[in-house]
Amino acid sequence: MADRFIEPLGLLEGPAAFFSARDGLALPLQGGHLAFALARLIEDGAARGIVAVRDIPGDWQDLLPALVRRPPPFAGIEAGRPLVMGIVNVTPDSFSGDGLAADTAAAIARGHAMLAAGADILDIGGESTRPGAAPVTPAEEIRRILPVVRDLARAAPVSVDTRHAATMAAALEAGAAIVNDVTALRHDGAAPGVVAGAAAPVVLMHMPGTDPRGMQAEARYADVVLEVAGFLRDRVEALERLGIPRGRIALDPGIGFGKTMAHNLALLERLPILAGLGCHILVGLSRKRFLGRIAGIPDAGQRMVPSIAGAAFAASRGAGILRVHDVAETVQALAIWRAAATGAAPDPLTV
Repeated sequence: MADRFIEPLGLLEGPAAFFSARDGLALPLQGGHLAFALARLIEDGAARGIVAVRDIPGDWQDLLPALVRRPPPFAGIEAGRPLVMGIVNVTPDSFSGDGLAADTAAAIARGHAMLAAGADILDIGGESTRPGAAPVTPAEEIRRILPVVRDLARAAPVSVDTRHAATMAAALEAGAAIVNDVTALRHDGAAPGVVAGAAAPVVLMHMPGTDPRGMQAEARYADVVLEVAGFLRDRVEALERLGIPRGRIALDPGIGFGKTMAHNLALLERLPILAGLGCHILVGLSRKRFLGRIAGIPDAGQRMVPSIAGAAFAASRGAGILRVHDVAETVQALAIWRAAATGAAPDPLTV
């Protein structure tokens, strides 16, 4: 069977998207406020041409439902806009300088402050995944995060950022609702069973290999976008066979994980291709090194402005979840983007 993708092109927003879709000149992207008027047909890694959506051949039509249907609410959150996932690093060696491993109270306070600023989800991690970071045992990871998870899970949906099945199980038992695994449930053979057994939503990320320490040495792709899309499609299909439906899956292209700057930018520009997998799309680029290189900001902690710009661009390309450090500023920026894109100011109580 041929390996096929439909890549949405010619994205439209606001009234242009509405009227073009109404008149059959465009199709909605995952049932949202974005629409696409053109499509690149890709078969076995080669582009077969760009066509108007009304001219997509009949034998390609089976790929359209996943592109145009809205995925089920992720973790039960009904928002009608991109969700903001605030990062709470309970580590001593976070790349962005915000790790709080030695101060549980400060980590909890940071989470509550993010919720007050508009975060929809809190992502709590106890092991740094920056290039070259030392691995952490599940026991130490659990020790770091469990008090934070228990407290914050009473206030909002909590995601546990881990690649260890034991940590997933402990966090879910403590109240976490979501598993976020940078290895797409490949590092620990018991992880898919934990997620399936708990019926938990899960974030699957692309990373070459399963060890963050060596990932940058594997940043080699013929076409990074197609290889990432193919990897994530294969993981979704494999996990569906294990009892994890795609309605509970979000997909993360892994910006900065085994990627060069050119790879990161290509994944952002061509992000809509992932919509064809029928899952929510999560993008985490906050404070990443490539943003610093572009903006000339070597200090990760000073990269708020480029991070917000990147988040807004990802949202304009179909990202449904944005994983960020600077919650208040991101929420504000997204409110302006949404108002400008749709022509209507949002209710300040719902942004």
